[in-house]
Amino acid sequence: MGMVKAVLEHPEDLIPLTKMMMTAEQIKRQIPPEPHWGFAYSMLQKVSRSFALVIQQLDADLRNAVCIFYLVLRALDTVEDDTSIPVDIKVPILLEFHKHIYDRDWHFSCGTNAYKVLMDKFHFISIAFSELETVDDYDEYCHYVAGLVGLGLSKLFHASKLENEAPDSLSNSMGLFLQKTNIIRDFLEDINEMPKSRMFWPWQIWNKYANKLEDLKYEENSVKAVQCLNDMVTNALVHAEDCLKYLSNLKTHAIFRFCAIPQIMAIGTLALCYGNEEVFRGVVKMRRGKKRIEIDEKDPNAILTRKRVEAIKKACVSTGLLNKRGLYVVRKRAMYSSVLIMVVVLLLAIFSAAPLMKW
Repeated sequence: MGMVKAVLEHPEDLIPLTKMMMTAEQIKRQIPPEPHWGFAYSMLQKVSRSFALVIQQLDADLRNAVCIFYLVLRALDTVEDDTSIPVDIKVPILLEFHKHIYDRDWHFSCGTNAYKVLMDKFHFISIAFSELETVDDYDEYCHYVAGLVGLGLSKLFHASKLENEAPDSLSNSMGLFLQKTNIIRDFLEDINEMPKSRMFWPWQIWNKYANKLEDLKYEENSVKAVQCLNDMVTNALVHAEDCLKYLSNLKTHAIFRFCAIPQIMAIGTLALCYGNEEVFRGVVKMRRGKKRIEIDEKDPNAILTRKRVEAIKKACVSTGLLNKRGLYVVRKRAMYSSVLIMVVVLLLAIFSAAPLMKW
């Protein structure tokens, strides 16, 4: 009745109010169907109707992120404002809140009315938060898990005076390339982990192909699953150029072998995974005699995949490694570039198909 009265008193507001309501209704239909997103947006309406309205004007990806950002801050504020919570309990919760966001089982009963509901069912917010992971977040995770290992090893090689100091970016890529390969290969093992799935594939990639990451393992979704897989492989290939540059700068035979062999295995594993729905049925491993795989023209990432492979070849050519291959064969010199060439040849032979690759 209040809105009707306002319109009668100010009829000029009718059109903009109608447009605003229609837009809000249209956006409401765009809310993801999963229960956790339904809960998030319903809570947003209850804890701040005005802010909910402006949030809903944003594009989908940003809208979801801002929605969860706002609710997390509201939850934090709810804990801080609840005077019934003893300080010795409240302070640790506030200090550890950034960790609780990642825990799907965590909730803490406090606050009143809508805020109590938000806190009692905070696991819905945690689930939604986990789906906001970007490729940058994925890279950051891989950096801390494996990139730092690459940086540490490079510093050891340099400290031993056996190698020159390597750029941090190249050392980091050596680790990221291996880690991303493992994450791609171990999809099924991770998603079936008990009691809770381990989900490392970034939402920014998989949400283009499925509503839930675990949906990719079902046979009826195999087409989209393979497309998502190829997207992940293409993302990993961006680090291959840096790996080649890193390897080409090594001087010590033993260190070169130490670094090159895992990279060769990683490239072979990525080649085996590309376009292979068996990744979603079990763990795949590199084997001898693997036939080459053509880049599927219909794959959404075919152009980008081809571009990445072409960049790898150019990186090899620019160092003159391909020209040195003959010298190694004829003179039988201990040139470490020969193994590096084998890496490139393996990659190009498997990922490339003459009719498709136009270099």
